[in-house]
Amino acid sequence: MKRILFIEDEQHLSRFVEMELRREGNEVVLAYDGLTGLHLALGEEWDFILLDLMLPKLDGLEICRKIRALKKTPVIMLTARDSITDRVAGLDCGADDYMPKPFAIEELKARMRVISRRQEDNLESSSQALLTFRDLSVNVDLRVAKRGEVEIGLTKREFDLLVALMENANRAMSREALLNKVWGFEAVVDTNVVDVYIRYLRNKINDPEQPSYIQTLRGIGYAMKP
Repeated sequence: MKRILFIEDEQHLSRFVEMELRREGNEVVLAYDGLTGLHLALGEEWDFILLDLMLPKLDGLEICRKIRALKKTPVIMLTARDSITDRVAGLDCGADDYMPKPFAIEELKARMRVISRRQEDNLESSSQALLTFRDLSVNVDLRVAKRGEVEIGLTKREFDLLVALMENANRAMSREALLNKVWGFEAVVDTNVVDVYIRYLRNKINDPEQPSYIQTLRGIGYAMKP
């Protein structure tokens, strides 16, 4: 089963695609405007995002750019705009595929299968990026964090926060920088949420007999440093 987000303001088309994809056991969520779609795209985990180009409140190109800045979720653009310029713009902003309307639903399903196979092949051949700090290790591709040989169970936000800090080890990270990197530029949350999740993260990764991995820099933010 795949989790699929379809951002499309044409409700008749949305319902048709939703029905066809649900027949194959997929979970499908619909969004009828760009801002709602972006909020869902960044706030939850999806296997695919189907994205219209011309949307109320926020256009598809801008949505795609914001998604791609933070996530690797496959994006297929479905739009009535079919010029070479439009196709190039869609692919350049990070879309994995571009289908003009009207389209055959079977072709859409086939293209989704191709992208899924490509992802599986990439995962098998991936070098699996590994971050380390003291005895902490994080496999970014597999989303596994360990202290020594013991795996640490982290939520998505906790894992992303740990990755952000480890990627910037020995460097101060402000609350605003961490908020933007982990929650996204459009997140409607206060920077205090960073402090809350730092506490959650420390409770899970720290060894009571060792100094904390994450240091508080008063008036600045946080850092992982010796």
